[in-house]
Amino acid sequence: MPLLDIKQVRKVTVTCSLEESTAKQVDQYAAFAKCLPDEVVNKALEYTFGKDSDFQKFRNTDPKVVSQLRIKRPATEPTGVRRGPKPASHVAAD
Repeated sequence: MPLLDIKQVRKVTVTCSLEESTAKQVDQYAAFAKCLPDEVVNKALEYTFGKDSDFQKFRNTDPKVVSQLRIKRPATEPTGVRRGPKPASHVAAD
């Protein structure tokens, strides 16, 4: 049995804007915690969501929320189909 319990977590890349002062603090906290800024943002949000009892009540009502978060979709696997203009066909002149 492995000594480490490794959980694979599905991650997505999102685009969001932060106030400049907040972005600087995220970088500073990442340096302080010796981790990546992405991990700081993720853990800070997890902490906030877990501590906000009004938000927990809201989630328990099963709200139908339209996603406003811009998720970057991964590039698809190449299918062998060539994209772009067709190559010029060479016709022999008489």
